[in-house]
Amino acid sequence: MSHSSKYRCITCMDETVTREFDVSHLSRTCGVCGEFDRFVNTVVVERFNELDADPPPHLHWEQLDRPRKFLIAERLSRRDHTIDDFEVAGDDDQSEQTGKSEANAEV
Repeated sequence: MSHSSKYRCITCMDETVTREFDVSHLSRTCGVCGEFDRFVNTVVVERFNELDADPPPHLHWEQLDRPRKFLIAERLSRRDHTIDDFEVAGDDDQSEQTGKSEANAEV
């Protein structure tokens, strides 16, 4: 039995494609918006939406750009990370982030 996964366009969030493999994202041209960009696994999109609806205060979610938000959602939904593994310094918080995953890492 083969496993298929769905992926959604990160630019317009309108087009969804199904593939017979399971990865965090893939790159392709969207048939709806025409952008060549990432299509994100819908498991990651669901986790992103959960975080967006009720963000943990310590993440300073509103200060993160969209790719960093998706990075956090991907690590929470597809890897062995928990929300406590992430720490984001706010504009007024200059504390060190030792021992924690950095949400400001490159995507």
